[in-house]
Amino acid sequence: MLLVLGLQGTPVMGVYAQHLAFSNGAATATRQEKTIAPANSKSIIKVLGELEAIYKVSFNYNSDQLEGKFIKNDLLPNKTSLEQTLKLVLRPFGLKYEKLQNNFYLIYAEKPTSQNLPIERTGLKRAQVAAIDISGKVVDEAGAPLPGVSILVKGTSSGTATDATGNFTLSVPSDDAVLIFSFIGFMSKEIAVNKQTVINVTLVPDAKALEEVVVVGYGVQKKSVVTGAISSVKATELENQQIGRVEQALQGRTSGLTIASSSGAPGAASSVRVRGATSLNDANDPLYVVDGVVVGDGGINYLNPNDIESIEVLKDAASAAIYGARSSAGVILVTTKRGKTGTINVNYNAYYGTQAPARKLDLLDATQYATLINEQSVNGGGKPVYTNPESLGKGTDWQSLIFNNNARIQDHQVNISGGSEKSTFYTSFGYFGQEGIVATDISKFNRYSIRLNSNHKLAKWLSFGQSLGYSRVKSNGGVGGNTDFGGPLSGAIMLDPLTPVIVTDPTELKAVPYATQAVVRDAQGNPYGISKVVQQQVTNPLAYIQTQKGNYDWADNIVGNAYVEAEPLAGLKIRSTLGARLNYWGSENFTPLYYLNANQFSIQTSFARNRRQLFNWNLENTASYSRSIGNHNFTILLGQGAYLDNNSSGLTVTYFNLPVDNFDDASMNYSTAADNINATGSEGIHHTVSSLFSRLTYNLKEKYLFTGIIRRDGSSRFGANNKYGYFPSASLGWVLSQEDFLAGNNQVNFLKLRGSYGITGNDVLGDFRYISTVGGGRNYTFGNDNYLIGYSPDAPANPNLRWEETSQLNFGVDAVLLQDWTLTLDWYKKKTTGILQTVVLPAYVGATGYPYGNVADMENRGVELELGYRKQVGALKLDVRGNVSYLENEVTYLGEDKTFLEDGAKLQNSSYLLTRTALGHAIGSFYGFQTQGIFQNQGEIDAYIAENGNKIQPKAKPGDFRWADLNQDGQITADDRTFIGDPTPNWSYGFTFNTTYKNFDLLAFGQGVGGNQIFQGLRRLDIPTANWQTNALNRWNGEGTSDTYPRLTTKDDNKNFANPSAFYLQSGNYLRIKTLQLGYSLTKETIGKVGLQRLRVYVSSNNLLTFTKYTGFDPEIGGNNMNNYSIDRGIYPQSRSFLLGLNVGF
Repeated sequence: MLLVLGLQGTPVMGVYAQHLAFSNGAATATRQEKTIAPANSKSIIKVLGELEAIYKVSFNYNSDQLEGKFIKNDLLPNKTSLEQTLKLVLRPFGLKYEKLQNNFYLIYAEKPTSQNLPIERTGLKRAQVAAIDISGKVVDEAGAPLPGVSILVKGTSSGTATDATGNFTLSVPSDDAVLIFSFIGFMSKEIAVNKQTVINVTLVPDAKALEEVVVVGYGVQKKSVVTGAISSVKATELENQQIGRVEQALQGRTSGLTIASSSGAPGAASSVRVRGATSLNDANDPLYVVDGVVVGDGGINYLNPNDIESIEVLKDAASAAIYGARSSAGVILVTTKRGKTGTINVNYNAYYGTQAPARKLDLLDATQYATLINEQSVNGGGKPVYTNPESLGKGTDWQSLIFNNNARIQDHQVNISGGSEKSTFYTSFGYFGQEGIVATDISKFNRYSIRLNSNHKLAKWLSFGQSLGYSRVKSNGGVGGNTDFGGPLSGAIMLDPLTPVIVTDPTELKAVPYATQAVVRDAQGNPYGISKVVQQQVTNPLAYIQTQKGNYDWADNIVGNAYVEAEPLAGLKIRSTLGARLNYWGSENFTPLYYLNANQFSIQTSFARNRRQLFNWNLENTASYSRSIGNHNFTILLGQGAYLDNNSSGLTVTYFNLPVDNFDDASMNYSTAADNINATGSEGIHHTVSSLFSRLTYNLKEKYLFTGIIRRDGSSRFGANNKYGYFPSASLGWVLSQEDFLAGNNQVNFLKLRGSYGITGNDVLGDFRYISTVGGGRNYTFGNDNYLIGYSPDAPANPNLRWEETSQLNFGVDAVLLQDWTLTLDWYKKKTTGILQTVVLPAYVGATGYPYGNVADMENRGVELELGYRKQVGALKLDVRGNVSYLENEVTYLGEDKTFLEDGAKLQNSSYLLTRTALGHAIGSFYGFQTQGIFQNQGEIDAYIAENGNKIQPKAKPGDFRWADLNQDGQITADDRTFIGDPTPNWSYGFTFNTTYKNFDLLAFGQGVGGNQIFQGLRRLDIPTANWQTNALNRWNGEGTSDTYPRLTTKDDNKNFANPSAFYLQSGNYLRIKTLQLGYSLTKETIGKVGLQRLRVYVSSNNLLTFTKYTGFDPEIGGNNMNNYSIDRGIYPQSRSFLLGLNVGF
């Protein structure tokens, strides 16, 4: 293995070293076979090979110069440093060495000649034909010379290599020759000679060829020896992305993740699932750990994505078990940027743009609406409502009034970093602002962030440092969305187009309600229109916006840690880390007097101020010892942790009947009667965890790999009999590419097989569920039958309550093929047992409630594939990456004699739940009636009969759905429902296409999902007098007119729309072009004159195109739990943006 220097100055092991420019093992073995060493002697080549193994370094030399040179064993130095050994071994033969990088040495003869070039080790031969003499220099991006670069005449075995100063000379046979420059850790480059005699080359780092280091929890590991399933996203992949939240940095970029936005509103969170749902409860979010601090509970909203150095997703038990009882839903490790030794770097990154809705719904205009309302009324036995629908014209387009086609979005980031050998620092200041595309006045998000990270060395063996991040978030989030009613989006969809925006008719202004109620008015004093036909919670969206103006939520987040690390002995590191999260958040809301309609009004003003605070901390102490003994390498980690969560409290104060009519004038300084003030307080229930953990990593020659983990956690959330649990894992790896049968294989450059099995836990399940609770409000009779108010147990205690356990089996392959292709393939089987559910007890127990028990089980199975391709040809650099994941979920046990759970979402006016969790099916599957087309005439209704001759649907009319009688009992009942769709995608995928040519760069990024259905509630046509989508024009209105959309009627005895059915389901498949960006970087020669290191400008578009058959606003629909996932009642859609950006480096 060749040891090269990492991009950040860290020695890292080259995965592909034996196959690239300066391979050690094969060349050394070949030389030793050709020459037999004298008795009691060793060849210089063998001595250097032993030194490479001992000191983990690499020597670059010309084998011809060392061939036939031997040293007696008794002259070999003992117990000396590497440099002293080299001097003693090399000096007698006129050889010298030069340290080029931390672990990279060049050995050469004292008199520089062409023979000093380390050609033979690359397998190259110097050109013999001197047709054209070429000279030049090879440097890196910073201008530093690169010694030992391989230069090959394409199509021949002729070549040379650069010397210690990066210079080279070479003779080529003709001026149409092509030179290939290659070097470990850098992308190779091809240059045509084309009559040039001087060729200077700049090589750029190749992150693929460098040995990548990944964070694994309480440490880092070289990716080549990692045995777990870990996906990683680096800062270089995010620097050209415009993202507002951390989840967006992961969507489509890693396999095994299903990420869906629950709303397109500014600052809205997304649902994140690592290898699917893990629990039937609302405990499926992964554990977030930021710089060693467990934040959880959506706490990553405070993070500025520009401060992120890397994100690692621990997907299998072998990698996640180190976090024990909180890791069954996966672990996401976020590492923020830190300073590096050297000059101070200052960077400014910014973009500004506008947003617009990517799609609007096609809604009925006034004429269409009136026509269909007439038809609905007549079909229900009534008379036409509107005498001349054509005269009504287009009416009010409510969507155009609440959607903003020029909503602003901007981001400004400044970071400063640098330091010395003793201290390094990284600090940043950021602002991100986004206006919503729906009801912008009450849909905004602003985040201000500051970060300060630093490391300090007090001595060679003692260091300390800290990571500290602060953010201030303010959002106006009164839009709501994805609800049957309420909010401006719902109003814009369902309010009839006959209602005017404002009322100006003097006659109407003098009538009810405009003359008698507190009707909301615009800035000119005109009252907003109130529908004469639509009531309930469907209101004028512009009037609703006025009632919410000024209301906001806010949050101050401080998350950080401090550490001290000592290395008293070589390889032994003792570290103590104290982390904390301090969170203050709240809201201020004013409710004016208003009248929106007969169902939506306020008869008193109120001003509410909510304040909450939370303080979490964790203390972790670890000791790790790393050592290599010959070819055996191992690291032992021992650790202890103590954690406190949910140390919170809050207070809400509300003042009623304030003498003001808007938010800006509202204040709690007004004098008011005591009965007009209401105050409520609360305190969180502390959650504590105590942990011990250990990990052993071992490898033999970095060929045979093993990792073992054991963690013991104790949680305050579980019963006395199961207060502590153990979470073990074990994983194995085999690097086949190091075996002799693959050595020198040019097609398979690196190949590793790995397998793992382990157990993780989930304790995010509520507090005190293991104890018996007592409830009030119960009446008892004694003696004379008088009722006495008393208390009784709610549910019996369960001291055996424990965490849910997830066991996972994983097999994976990592490979590098044909030098330019990378591949990662994983198969897994993930089973959760002991899922918490209530246990039904017999009535004679006397309890009013049921206790919790570890009852249910479920299983996930899946396959994940990640592919990458990198290539440079001349000035063209290409980087293409893609990933795809397949997931199946199945509930396997729900308790004795229990086949399904009664839980899920509902449609208004429906007797049935939309979803069901049942044995043999995916969690939260859509459950309803199957349709068999539409009855076209009465004869079809009469012919649909049971075995006894009775009509199966006696109340049906032509134009109604024909429901499938699945249980064949001759009638349509709840027992005829079945599973009709899966809300969770089976497939998720993403791709990145990144290319640069000279100073131009182009980026395309896309992602999508497949295999799921969406329940589009907006397809219903039974909300009285509400507006509909234009697909209602395709309804049945006579024999043969439609077999998919039923008739319109005010009397839906057949429950065409009230019954959840396959009619509502549409494919949720989509492919979205998330980012398309074109950039241009000015040359260093140009910007260097004004003291700049970098200046790049770019144009970009986000969510440019979406390919889908879904007809709603947006096919990307998450949910806050698995029972409302992929249910669309009018979701706040994603925006399409166009941006202009700037990157400046000083």
